[in-house]
Amino acid sequence: MLSHLKSQALGLCRPANAPGTLPDKRFDSLLRIARGHFGVVDALFLPEAVSELWADTHEGRALSGLPDVFSLGRYFSAHDEVLVIPDTVADGRFRRPLHDTCNRPVRFLAGCRVITPAAESVGFFCLLDDAPRDMTEEDQAFLRDLARLAAEIIERDGTQARLEEEVNTLREGERRMTLAIAGSGTGIWDRDIQAGEIYYSAGWKAILGYTDAEISNRIEDSYTRIHPDDVDYVRAAIRAHFDQQTANYEVEHRIRCKDGRYKWISSRGRVVSRDADGTPLRMIGTTTDISAIRGMSERLQQTVDLLTNLTNEVPGLVFQYQRTPAGDSSFSYASAGIQDMYELTPEQVATNDAPVNRLIHPDDLPGYRMSFDVSAASLTPWHFEYRVWLPRQGLRWRQGDARPVRLADGSTLWHGFITDITERKRIEAELHEFATVDFLIQLPNRRHFMMQIEAELMKVQRALDRRSAVLMCDLDHFKLINDQWGHAVGDQALRHFAAIVRDQLSEWDLVGRVGGEEFAVVLSGKDIAQASAFAQQLQQRITEVPLRVGDQRIPLTVSVGVSAIMASDTSADAALSRSDEALYRAKKNGRNRIECY
Repeated sequence: MLSHLKSQALGLCRPANAPGTLPDKRFDSLLRIARGHFGVVDALFLPEAVSELWADTHEGRALSGLPDVFSLGRYFSAHDEVLVIPDTVADGRFRRPLHDTCNRPVRFLAGCRVITPAAESVGFFCLLDDAPRDMTEEDQAFLRDLARLAAEIIERDGTQARLEEEVNTLREGERRMTLAIAGSGTGIWDRDIQAGEIYYSAGWKAILGYTDAEISNRIEDSYTRIHPDDVDYVRAAIRAHFDQQTANYEVEHRIRCKDGRYKWISSRGRVVSRDADGTPLRMIGTTTDISAIRGMSERLQQTVDLLTNLTNEVPGLVFQYQRTPAGDSSFSYASAGIQDMYELTPEQVATNDAPVNRLIHPDDLPGYRMSFDVSAASLTPWHFEYRVWLPRQGLRWRQGDARPVRLADGSTLWHGFITDITERKRIEAELHEFATVDFLIQLPNRRHFMMQIEAELMKVQRALDRRSAVLMCDLDHFKLINDQWGHAVGDQALRHFAAIVRDQLSEWDLVGRVGGEEFAVVLSGKDIAQASAFAQQLQQRITEVPLRVGDQRIPLTVSVGVSAIMASDTSADAALSRSDEALYRAKKNGRNRIECY
């Protein structure tokens, strides 16, 4: 308020008849009453700001355009309410004669501090006369009343100024809101629930293509514009809000435009008035055209559906797999292929990968986890082949491939796919078997057996106290069997002998077919004496379990050469050569014999 008074100080403080001043109509009546009641030459309102200005800039010397009387405020103490100076000439506080705004001598001077209801001192209500005089207590009381009236005028004007400013602010806000609503495709509606009427703004009607006078205010008419498939939904939402089951009324539905087309709109509102029983009386809300947003949403959903359908048709599982810094892991996305790969649903693995881990073969699970650890640490592509036990499908092979990325929170996210490689593994196993197994007798062929015996030689060379023996076995008179009984029986004789040998071996021993009717056996951890004992058991078992073809009994015998695998051997061929030499002696000395090198 003081700043407002300071800005108008010169215009407020001088009476209307003062030359060169701006009259202040607010105080005309009060000043006229004061002059008439007290019979003084002049009365004026002196804002405190002017008095301070005089004191700050002029130490008692007349300031151009500013009369001496304006120094009155300097003579008030902080606690003074009324100041009376009967004779300024006789008063020692004045160093020279005092003059008024018309440069007339001032002998009598009185003033009362003007204090607003907010206890703010805003100036002085002053009386001036050209002759000395006194003031009674009654006169001083009347001066106080005039000062209070002046304070009320100032307070009223300040309040009015604030109200005008607030009104202007509200009007500006309303103008901005109106412009914003007009440009946003939003309309306003106001529903009189009991009367069954609804007021629509021009903007609301424009959404549907109507002019202001082309649409009725009957609420029932509004339901005829709603799409038939949406009417029940809209009525239910309104009823729920009327029954105070929802805090707000919010719906999205289709509505028919003037040209017959349907638009998607979003309506939001609230009951703003209810009677004592809670019955709704008035409801206000907005309606927004969301056709463009809805269209974009539908197109986006179509894209999502397309991608989902594509990924669901891709053989195998398309996935996102996330591991947090705390070690928590889950499949944040899994295509429908998870049902084929793991017999699970996407929801079962959305928060935890434990259901998948429980299906992985126990022998493969450590490697599976380690492969993810390595990929996460180095951010290199993940690749792993592993087995799973599935309730319906049984044992199956899976191959996983993915690329990792590091997220801002330190998590690692893999994008990849998992495929069924069971058939590939079966083919690989068959190819491996074709390459390493003798098809006729289902034993390792010579090439594969040589790889195995070389590995055994390396074990002997690494552990000098390790003992191993190799046996060369040859079926006696095998050519006669072929000649007498035919090659089919000869093949059966080979399979019969191979089965007997397999039954005698431990899990660490090796056997292979190295020639037509020649077999080699490696006894791991056995010396020559133990190998000879094994050969004797083998000969005894052949005698006990002869080959039978129909009702015919075909006796078989075997000659065996035995030698040790030595650490000094440069290759496995050396041990085989020694065993072969011992076998030759067994054949030469009458067959069905065991000879040691």
